[in-house]
Amino acid sequence: LAYEAGTSRSNMINRILAEYAQMATPEQRVRDIFSSIEEAVRRQNALQLMLGASDAMLSMRSALRYKYNPSMRYVVELYPHSAEALGELRASLRTQNAALLLAIGQFYKLWSGLECVYLQGAPRRSETQGGRYARRLLLPQQELDSERAGQAIAGYVALFDACLKTYFEHLNDAGGALRAVEGCYRAGLDAETAAL
Repeated sequence: LAYEAGTSRSNMINRILAEYAQMATPEQRVRDIFSSIEEAVRRQNALQLMLGASDAMLSMRSALRYKYNPSMRYVVELYPHSAEALGELRASLRTQNAALLLAIGQFYKLWSGLECVYLQGAPRRSETQGGRYARRLLLPQQELDSERAGQAIAGYVALFDACLKTYFEHLNDAGGALRAVEGCYRAGLDAETAAL
């Protein structure tokens, strides 16, 4: 059964016991959140789900309008047993193009600045390195059910992607890019996404 479900034997035993006792395990919550993210992503056109998801990670990608249409890859990793964070979003762009790496680095800095200004509560921890960005997703103060948590995460990734594309549309105008990205961010930010 574990092999057919693509999981470990211990995880399969947890599933069986949880079903028998009618309780949701942390792993079941992760699967439910991922199902909600997948459903939200399928309803829009910008992001595409990638194959090869694991029990704790889900991957998506999106094409950027830049010289050769590079793909931005997003990985959502959830922490089923953490009391501090819901998980982490990692965004990466595989390229050796120096101009593109510079532009993506500037966007990451702009994004982090917008989050410092617009998000209340504890500062959000993020890291950038080369074409990579990683950001912890906080556990919201008011616990969200799995469906709403998945929608909030999908909304966050979609907002990040929309702002990134807006930035690249205005790449030749630094002031215009800042205003356009800030407008996109403010328009797309909702309470549940802001809580992450």
